[in-house]
Amino acid sequence: MSAELFSVFYQFADVFAFLILSAAGLAIVFGMMGVINMAHGEFIMCGAYVTVGLVNLGVPLPIAQILAALTAGIIGVAVEFLIVRRFYKRPLDSLLATWGLSLIVTQSMLLIVGSAVRGIGTPEGSFAIGEYTFSTYRLVLFGCAVAVLAGLYIIFMKTPFGVIARATMQNAAMAKALGARTGRIYSISFGIGTALAGLCGALYAPTMTLIPTMGATFVVESFVTVVIGGANVLLGTAPAAVFLAMIRMALNASYGQIIGQIGMLVAVILIVRVLPEGLSSVLVRRGR
Repeated sequence: MSAELFSVFYQFADVFAFLILSAAGLAIVFGMMGVINMAHGEFIMCGAYVTVGLVNLGVPLPIAQILAALTAGIIGVAVEFLIVRRFYKRPLDSLLATWGLSLIVTQSMLLIVGSAVRGIGTPEGSFAIGEYTFSTYRLVLFGCAVAVLAGLYIIFMKTPFGVIARATMQNAAMAKALGARTGRIYSISFGIGTALAGLCGALYAPTMTLIPTMGATFVVESFVTVVIGGANVLLGTAPAAVFLAMIRMALNASYGQIIGQIGMLVAVILIVRVLPEGLSSVLVRRGR
């Protein structure tokens, strides 16, 4: 019985980690900054390609993953300075601009590196409980997802930067009048969001085949998680991931992955219909 219970937890943890790691960066950029970053998948792809490239050069996997996340963050800061900052408060324009960037990056990678790159393989290691065998790396991904949530909470709730960032996101004009350097706050926040996207790609690089369109694998789940979570990244993303992970896990186990995906999207539609401001709006009201 304990093996079956752990198997249920393992499946939940696997889906939860995927949703959190893919959505955390987008939750900051979209949920807090109001920018619809259609190039989110390309930052995930960046993290994956940089990780594989560094590992093939002999860099240890954990260090390669950290460097890949930093690379995506630095590129994100440059993209914010050159493109995105011209489209704040213009969500449709930001959607078109980042969508164009997504197309350019995808096609450029296709021309430069080809249709696929040899992967590095999932790190070895598994353990058995009863008659079930589990991958150790999948639990590492779950631990990373929990660590990302904890890190975001500390950054945005326990640091001076977090206080200024939240004030800027809520009322940029007032924050600027009080002396906050809002342009720098936006740039750093966008960089954190893209670094988290790069971290997602870096962590999942050993588990996937690398192709220029691999970011699309993460985009749907990340967007729906952020949408039903609501504007508050700290209160919305984690409950949304828990809810969607439970639905998808249950349907996957009973009917397969396709039905699980469809059921999750149907649940998203129903939640958006009932709670257009997301799950975080309920939690905020109850906290008052």
